[in-house]
Amino acid sequence: MRADETHVRGTSAAMTTLLGRNSSGAAHGVEVCTAAAGQTKAGAPSLMEAVVDRANLWLAYRRVAGNRGSAGFDGLSVEGFAEWLKAHWPSVKAALLGGDYRPQAIRAVDIPKPAGGIRTLGITTVLDRLIQQALLQQLQPLFEPTLFESSFVFRPGRSALQAVLAAQRSCRQAVGGWWISIWRSSSTGSTTTF
Repeated sequence: MRADETHVRGTSAAMTTLLGRNSSGAAHGVEVCTAAAGQTKAGAPSLMEAVVDRANLWLAYRRVAGNRGSAGFDGLSVEGFAEWLKAHWPSVKAALLGGDYRPQAIRAVDIPKPAGGIRTLGITTVLDRLIQQALLQQLQPLFEPTLFESSFVFRPGRSALQAVLAAQRSCRQAVGGWWISIWRSSSTGSTTTF
């Protein structure tokens, strides 16, 4: 790895195990393969085997069912998903482990905005939500330790308000007590001063 490619915070041992090393030095030192491609160490399950593990999937199912979202493109609701899954899980699992699974189409739904206009939402199928949740549960513990403390986007226990407060603290520390105004809205002309 070249000096300009090193990370400020380093790479966790879990990520090194997950990604592996490429002795040829190509592609930034990692091997390109699917998560289903064999085992990372002798006797250790592959990432995709951990994703499709019964306990992991049960936890993912409980979270998806608890969210009670709308049906996706296939029309299958959360309520009818358990029966569907019992009949189709072996083939879905085989496709995931074989690296052949492809997410289904996304259903577009237009929602009116309070101030006028519309917002288009993309609703994935319940199966794809289950797989996404199962992947998140396995990947998040691997990646979370490698993120900067100042990173707030899509992280558990972190919010936009916390990000704004952290930015305010950073500005106070960086400018030694100077006042900085940031324009929030060009339509109202209001500013936030900190």
